[in-house]
Amino acid sequence: MARILVQQEDFDLGQEIAALKSDNNNIGAIVTFTGTVRDLDRSLKSMTLEHYPGMTESELANIAQEAKQRWPLEGCTIIHRVGRLAPGDNIVLVITASAHRQAAFEAAEYLMDFLKSRAPFWKKEEIGEESQWVDAKDSDNVALERWLK
Repeated sequence: MARILVQQEDFDLGQEIAALKSDNNNIGAIVTFTGTVRDLDRSLKSMTLEHYPGMTESELANIAQEAKQRWPLEGCTIIHRVGRLAPGDNIVLVITASAHRQAAFEAAEYLMDFLKSRAPFWKKEEIGEESQWVDAKDSDNVALERWLK
């Protein structure tokens, strides 16, 4: 089972972990990743994330399903925010749960590598009076390559 949400609202890590663990005593490891809006040089006003409703959720579900085929996951949660976000705001939450830590860690890395380079989100940064669309970084594509071999 995978919980996939694309939403404007922030998420609560504790609530999401509790929901994932609910009635499942097979979980021995839970790995979480929270991505936030960063502003390395204090010039970012905001980041706006856009998506195609329906298509985006479907693609995230496909990515989660692929992770569950590779690793023995007991649960998986992907929450990705859209809309205008300020520096420090949460963007994405990935939670993986398994009987053992290695599967949970590897699946979380896998999901994030796919989210960073293949998920259908478009990001625009507002810096000063200008805004620009942000492409996937080469390093994100390189990270993804290890899973495609």
